[in-house]
Amino acid sequence: MTTSEIKLSEIIGGGYDEFWSCDKRYRVLKGGKGSKKSATTALNFIYRLMKYEKSNLLVVRQVMNTHRDSTFAQLKWAQERLGVSKLWKNTVSPMEMVYLPTGQRIIFRGFDDVLKLASTTVPTGYLNFVWIEEAFEISSEADFDKLDLSVPRGNVEPPLFKQTTLTFNPWSGTHWLKKRFFDTENAETATFSTNYLVNEFLDETDRAVFERMKKTNRRKYEVAGLGNWGISEGLVYENWSVGKKEIPPKERYKWKSFFGLDYGYTNDPTGFVAFEANPIDKELYIYRELCKRRMLNCDIAEEIKKMGFSKERIRADCAEPKSNDDLRRLGISRITPSVKGRDSILNGIAAINEYKITVNPDCVNMIRELSSYVYDDKAADNGKRMPKDSDNHLCDALRYAFEDVKHFHPCSDEEAPASRPDITESDLNGGWDI
Repeated sequence: MTTSEIKLSEIIGGGYDEFWSCDKRYRVLKGGKGSKKSATTALNFIYRLMKYEKSNLLVVRQVMNTHRDSTFAQLKWAQERLGVSKLWKNTVSPMEMVYLPTGQRIIFRGFDDVLKLASTTVPTGYLNFVWIEEAFEISSEADFDKLDLSVPRGNVEPPLFKQTTLTFNPWSGTHWLKKRFFDTENAETATFSTNYLVNEFLDETDRAVFERMKKTNRRKYEVAGLGNWGISEGLVYENWSVGKKEIPPKERYKWKSFFGLDYGYTNDPTGFVAFEANPIDKELYIYRELCKRRMLNCDIAEEIKKMGFSKERIRADCAEPKSNDDLRRLGISRITPSVKGRDSILNGIAAINEYKITVNPDCVNMIRELSSYVYDDKAADNGKRMPKDSDNHLCDALRYAFEDVKHFHPCSDEEAPASRPDITESDLNGGWDI
């Protein structure tokens, strides 16, 4: 076997010395975009597994199928960057990476099956390292505890050690990650914060993106740029949280799904949102999203069909009648233009703000928008503060669709299905039809 020398300092760059060598039980890294936190973590784990024989790594995200284009691709890049690709076998079915000289493994799992996580094993050595990428997506601290009690596992001897690494963008200061790891000092925990300013590999065009963000959306810059915790002051929507909502069957009659679409293309993404609303208890659950740039109308139609919503009523931007007609011809038959008029934006926001909002952790773009959608002090309509018209495409789609919530009138508690044998299952699925 031929060997070659590399300088890690030239590959990794600066700003991560303490993070790289940390061996505490929990290594928690929050940071902004472009801060090279994921790239550095991937490099660190490839290096560690090759350094520490018998060590193995479990990589976790909220949803299993998001690994391929994120952590799997990042770790594969790290192998190439370190010049060791020939020593690794990478497969997507099953999704794993094997270090050929020793059989050590990198295994990928999702929090969408917590019980399966607990039973994860490796054929050789110890499953002593865990990397939770985009940990902000993990809404339940209890789910994290289930994993933490099961993995890492085994009694390891030096130089091996057990460690869970968490990396994420800190979109909201109300998340359990802040209270658990950052608000209280713990001898077992090392916390780190980073941002794009330490990334010497960014070019001038990359840095220009953050400079524009600094001028146009200071709140987003604080989080996505500087890696600071998001705060609620000045947010358009404050009464929201991240989590999965289970609706009891006996309360299903209160709920109905609604769908909204905001068009974009080059600079702005197309935003599609699906949510359930309960006007009796004033609750709203956002459970599905699509947020993507450079989508043609045929692409939008295809994605909506894949999600199974092609026959649903979808409120779309009324400023795009041609696109609405295109989608109808492409099989999205119930596209309906949004309602706009005097004060329609502020009235729509006010109506939504009457509801308690829960966002499924899979809807990462909606979480990002809700965390940075703020009022613009410089913009006013008839003396009223208006929200900033940037990074709000899913929020606009939500507002379009919310117009239909006004027409949904579920039966009252006294008329609930348990006491109304005349109500059929089909009645529960609708409540109205226009």
